[in-house]
Amino acid sequence: MLKHIFKKPNIEPEVPVSIEYHKCIDCGTKVDLRKFEDDLKECVCGKSLPLSARKRIDSIADKSSFVELHKNLCTVDILEFKDYKTKLETAKKASGELEAVIVGHCSINGLLCCIFVMDTHFFMGSMGVVVGEKITRIFEYATINNLPVIGFCASGGARMQEGIFSLMQMAKTSGAIKRHSDKGLLYISDLTNPTTGGVTASFAMESDIIIAEPKSLIAFAGPRVIEQTIKQKLPFGFQISDFVLNKGFIDLIVKRKELKPELAKLLRMHCKSEK
Repeated sequence: MLKHIFKKPNIEPEVPVSIEYHKCIDCGTKVDLRKFEDDLKECVCGKSLPLSARKRIDSIADKSSFVELHKNLCTVDILEFKDYKTKLETAKKASGELEAVIVGHCSINGLLCCIFVMDTHFFMGSMGVVVGEKITRIFEYATINNLPVIGFCASGGARMQEGIFSLMQMAKTSGAIKRHSDKGLLYISDLTNPTTGGVTASFAMESDIIIAEPKSLIAFAGPRVIEQTIKQKLPFGFQISDFVLNKGFIDLIVKRKELKPELAKLLRMHCKSEK
């Protein structure tokens, strides 16, 4: 009798929350995608996915301290290279940026510095005229204002659609770095995956302290090109940051979540100006 008086409340069953996972291509670990994003797209094994320039800046700069410079510089199709304009528009939509590098100044734990951050989402972070010009200008700004520079390198090398003009950026950026260095100012570079070609052959490797992310490819020519040229099998892990560290080409390997305190420590050791 009671079962007819007291009816069960009409409760809709809970819909299970759909969780998206990221599976690491190196170790196979599956991680909740939200946690993976919070960890700056870095797996527990150290393997990381490309990070946008804006997110990288947010991860190291003090809140609201970053001031972008030269943000309206845009690439011109100097050589009228076939389909280049179309590819530039595609790169702008894919990255949300006007070019493959962002430059400006900020503070890191209260320590003032200039930074440039390359973004592989724009044309694989390739180095064209505007990339070289923006990096040159940030070094000139840092030299005038007696500030250290921190550079995040991520590039497939020089941009072939700009021919010799892209290769000239190697010399131009190197000259600006030399003038900055002659004034006794600090330059730290962080090599991310990948750092290759003309970028490696110029400003990426010209810093006072060279940091790299775990398991990053650091090279001039890629391993496949070298194997095809010398007709020999290369050692395991050749040109990966751990291998490069053991050979003395870089100074230390730092994970993304540990980078901000490490940079602050280096700036404090080598620089006098504080905010």
